[in-house]
Amino acid sequence: MMSRRALLLALSLLSPVSAFPALAADAPKDTPKADAAKASDSFTGEAALLPTDSVTKHHLNGIAYTAHAGTLTLRGPDGKPTARMFYVSYTKDGAADAKRPVSYFFNGGPGAATAYLNLGAAGPVALTMPPKDATDGTHAKLGDNPDSWLPFTDMVFFDAVGTGYSRPLDTAKAGDQFYGVKQDASTFAKAIQLWTAKNSRQSSPHYLVGESYGGIRSIQVANALQMEQGILLNGVVMLSPAIEMPLLDTDENPLSAALMIPSLISAHESPNVTQQSADAAYEWAMGTYLPKVAGKIPSGEDGKTFYAEVAHRTGLPEDVVTRQHGVPAIGSHDVMSQNGRLHGLYDFTQTIADPAADGLDESPDPTLFGFGRAYGNAFSGYAANDLGFQTPLTYDLLSFKVNSSWKWSEGGPAPVHQIPVLNRLLALDPGLRVFVANGYYDLACPFGTARWMKDHLTVGADRVSLHLYQGGHMLYTRPASRHALSLDVASWMQQDAIQQ
Repeated sequence: MMSRRALLLALSLLSPVSAFPALAADAPKDTPKADAAKASDSFTGEAALLPTDSVTKHHLNGIAYTAHAGTLTLRGPDGKPTARMFYVSYTKDGAADAKRPVSYFFNGGPGAATAYLNLGAAGPVALTMPPKDATDGTHAKLGDNPDSWLPFTDMVFFDAVGTGYSRPLDTAKAGDQFYGVKQDASTFAKAIQLWTAKNSRQSSPHYLVGESYGGIRSIQVANALQMEQGILLNGVVMLSPAIEMPLLDTDENPLSAALMIPSLISAHESPNVTQQSADAAYEWAMGTYLPKVAGKIPSGEDGKTFYAEVAHRTGLPEDVVTRQHGVPAIGSHDVMSQNGRLHGLYDFTQTIADPAADGLDESPDPTLFGFGRAYGNAFSGYAANDLGFQTPLTYDLLSFKVNSSWKWSEGGPAPVHQIPVLNRLLALDPGLRVFVANGYYDLACPFGTARWMKDHLTVGADRVSLHLYQGGHMLYTRPASRHALSLDVASWMQQDAIQQ
């Protein structure tokens, strides 16, 4: 059984100076000087197959904007190129740059490219699944995004090195150079700093937007921006964030099980779930469920009553709940496959026919291995045909190579804890605010973990807002939730504009 942590592909910081050398980059700028600098670099392998930057003009609902698809040349301490980092920016034409917000996007995984957020949530073009079957990626349609964030912020979408079209120059060294929590944060922080400087956007309000592992990444990048680049953020938007990795594995962890239970209850109550019912599920999970599973394994009549209540609230078969001692093994066939239908880890209300209903093989996740893959081909076509960025490279939507190579800490594979880092950031920057969006039915990064995070901040909890939407991990695949998310983020960002 694959763990939830390993399946996050949808999706030490307290030291002020990174242990890894700061990266330099040539931010793209369509000037002779910049072109000359690029021409002086020599690229080999896949990095040589990336074309020059492309700048195109577009309109969205009366808004004229410029799209810039290109690469940053990342460099090591010797000044030599180490990677070419792909990005797409969207900037509103004629806007006052000093007051116009800029939002920097990245996905998670680690190993996921930003096509999800670009074409799924915020970009000017969106890939929409068929209303009759949200799991049918074959018939997804690409068109103008009525819920784009362009009306209220410029946007820059970065693909992490090793994902999307971003390529390291030396694949043998890429793991040490880029595939780790700290290296990754320093890379993004430097890229953001250079884009900001080259585009004269130092005075603009700055925001980070991260999905899934992008929650951890956003905290890490915020820290690196502050301590390595001298950039303070106005805000951070986290979509379905992973924050404390140990809380995402329910095996022998009663707390993580309790934080997952409200999502199972909400999925069972779908589509009638509300903020109030989700709150009630959370209170039951923490007040009644957690003490039961954290102590001696319930047995006898007390155990029978408890297991029956868990089954009733979650909709899971009582015999499965009993056999698993009240702690549903998320990812197990007994939990995910019911009556020949396979439930999604990323949205437990979405099901497909289970290709391994007999339990003799591992059942693939519907989002990770199914309709979610449509974003890769859709983006490569969009980049080539609409943005003018044409390359023979395959757009690497989900890189399991990056994921399996990831270094969680310098001393070993143990996950890092983010709440102390976020606490420190909120304390040092009283202007920093955090917007967290979760789907009710997400079992990969349950909404309970975000609430627990907020409850355990000692500084700035009043600047952290939690928002729940119909849907799962990729809540924006539901048009109504995508619309609601856009309105909520716009209102949240507007608070900064009022204070200026």
